[in-house]
Amino acid sequence: MRRIVVVGASAAGLAAAETLRRAGHDGPLTLVGDEPHAPYDRPPLSKQILSGTWPAGRLPLRRDEDLDALDLDLRWGTAATGLDLADRAVRLADGSRVPYDGLIVATGVRPRRLPGEGAHVLRTLDDALALRDVLTPGTRLVVVGAGFLGAEVAAVARGLGVHVTLLEPSPVPLAHAVGTEVGGMLSRVHLEHGVELRTSVTVTEVVEDGVRLADGEVVEADEILVAVGSLPNTGWLADSGLTLGDGVVCDEYCEAAPGVYAAGDVARWYNPLFGTSMRIEHRTNAAEQGMAAARNLLAPPEARTPFAPVPYFWSDQYGLRIQAYGCLRGHDEVAVVDGDMAERRFVAAYRRGGRLTGALAVGMPPRVVRAWRKAVADGTAWHEAVRDEAAAPDDPIGIGTGDHHGRETARARQ
Repeated sequence: MRRIVVVGASAAGLAAAETLRRAGHDGPLTLVGDEPHAPYDRPPLSKQILSGTWPAGRLPLRRDEDLDALDLDLRWGTAATGLDLADRAVRLADGSRVPYDGLIVATGVRPRRLPGEGAHVLRTLDDALALRDVLTPGTRLVVVGAGFLGAEVAAVARGLGVHVTLLEPSPVPLAHAVGTEVGGMLSRVHLEHGVELRTSVTVTEVVEDGVRLADGEVVEADEILVAVGSLPNTGWLADSGLTLGDGVVCDEYCEAAPGVYAAGDVARWYNPLFGTSMRIEHRTNAAEQGMAAARNLLAPPEARTPFAPVPYFWSDQYGLRIQAYGCLRGHDEVAVVDGDMAERRFVAAYRRGGRLTGALAVGMPPRVVRAWRKAVADGTAWHEAVRDEAAAPDDPIGIGTGDHHGRETARARQ
C-alpha cells in the first residue's frame, strides 16, 4: 500500500498518521484538516482556555519538528468535499483530488445549532477564544444544554464572575447518561455555586436579546452558548456509497469499505466487548481508535484486531474530577457501591442485563477508578461487582476502598 490519506487532523487523525509511520508505512501520507491550525487538544477549550489559565500556545498536540519528522503532505485549512470510492480519490474544497490506496476518515463532529443568529458554540479554538473574550464579570450568559460541555462552561463562567442561567429540557440534567441520582448531585453543585438552573424547559430559537422558550417566554442574555450536542461530519460522504447512520458505519475492525477505515467521533463501529454498535465523542477514544484503524489498514485481513475498548471520559466542574469507564447510557440500574454521594466522593456502578457495563467515580483515588475499569473490561457479572449490604465489609472482589457509607443507597433503580 503506497498512498494513504487521512481526512481529519485532530486527535484521531494525528494518532492514525503517527501509527502508520511507526508501523512502517514509508509511502506518501496526506493529512487533510479543515482548520488552519495544526492538530490541537480539544478538552482544554471548555476549561483552561476558556478560563484564561492556559494560552492557546499550549494546545498543539505535537511540536512543529515532530510533525516535520512524519514527512506528511499537510493540507491545513482545506475541507474534504467528496469521496470517489471507485476511483479511490478524495475531493477537496480547493478543487484538487487526492488519490489513495488506503483511507482513514476522522472528520469528527460539528455542534448542533438552534434557529436564530448570534449564539456561540464551542468546538474549535476560534470558538473558545471568541467566547472567552465576552465572559467578563457581570455578563449575563445563558447556556442552552446542561450536558458535560454546557456544565463545564457554566462552572468556568461562574469562576469568572459571570451570571449564568443553565437551561435544560430534561427534568434532571444528564439523567439519561449517568442516572437521576448522579445527575441530581451534579445539579446541586451548580446551584450551590450560584447558577440559575432551569430544567424541563425547551428553547426554540435564539432572538435578539436572549432565547425564546416553547411557551413564548424570552430568557434575556448578553451572551448565549448553545451546547445541545453534535452531529457527525459525514455530509461530504453523502454520495460516496459508504454506509452512513449517525456516523460512518464500520465493523469491529473500524472498516467501512475495502481499504477505508474510520476513527474518532465520526465513526460508528461494532464494539465486541459490549456487543453493540457505538459512536464515542471522547478524546481518549479518538486517539485509541485512530491507532487501531491505522494498524488494521496496514495489516493482512487475517491479522487484524477488533477494536474493543472500555470507553473513558472525564469532566472537571468546580474542582470536582468526574471520571467514567464503560457504557453508561441505556443502563437498567445504577448503584452507589463505594464512598458517599453526599460527600461527593463515591463510585457508581451501572448494569445492563446481568453484567457490569460501566462505572463513574467522583473524587476517588486513581487506583480505585482503574480497578473498576478492569472489572468492566473483564465483563464482570453484576452480582459479583455490586456487593449486597450484608457482604459489603468483606469486599469480595477487592475493588473497594473500605469506605462504604454510601451502600444504604446502593440499589437505586433508574
